[in-house]
Amino acid sequence: MTQIATVEKLLPGGYAEISVPRKTACGHDCEECAGCGMTGAAIKARAKNDPNAQPGEKVVVESSTKKLLGVVALVLALFFAGYEASRPGLRQIMPTLVLAALAAAGRILFGPIPDFKPVSAIAIIAGATLGRRNGFMVGALAALTSNFFFGQGMWTPWQMYAWGLVGYVGGALAHAGAFDRADGTVRMPALLTYGFASGLLYGVVINAYDIIGFVQPLTWAGAMARLATAVPFDITHGLATCVFLAALYKPWCRRINRVVVKYGL
Repeated sequence: MTQIATVEKLLPGGYAEISVPRKTACGHDCEECAGCGMTGAAIKARAKNDPNAQPGEKVVVESSTKKLLGVVALVLALFFAGYEASRPGLRQIMPTLVLAALAAAGRILFGPIPDFKPVSAIAIIAGATLGRRNGFMVGALAALTSNFFFGQGMWTPWQMYAWGLVGYVGGALAHAGAFDRADGTVRMPALLTYGFASGLLYGVVINAYDIIGFVQPLTWAGAMARLATAVPFDITHGLATCVFLAALYKPWCRRINRVVVKYGL
């Protein structure tokens, strides 16, 4: 991923200290960095000064996430290949695609509010009703398709994996009986606890990408400082997921389960 940086000062050995503006202080929607209107401290880093830029000049810098991007892309490819190998029928795929489309549309609708998105909640509902693998697919496809509106980039596979993981874990917990009682009532405290935790789970993946890619040189102090700017957004994401789960989980699960029973999905 490339960004525009400002050269702050020259360093020995052909290096320079640069500052990269981060308007959202990492709101985890990388496409919103130029548009959400929030302000945050610039990130300072040490970079090779090949063009011999002088202090005050603007330069284009590239983050070092390519190898990790390859790992994430490989994980996604293996998961999608495994899903395809199960040869799901069209009537099995359709509910997954519909929920992914709803999640993507919801993300676009709430785009002006950083990290207040229904994607995690819908991925959890998909995992609970259609199985953990479909929960992963809904989260991953929602990230991919909505980024055609927000903008594709090196962050897309990371967002796909993060939201897919939220749906997968949600499906695993639901299968273990963590969310629903035998009489059909919802264990709301457990559901909302995971809803809040899912915002932190998503943040673990995205923060890892952000820290490894943009904290240079990579130090504990730099990583902790970067993480501290992201925590408020993780909390907002978790709270938003709780709100959407409280509103959508019971009615959506009831309707989706009717479809599952009717068509033997």
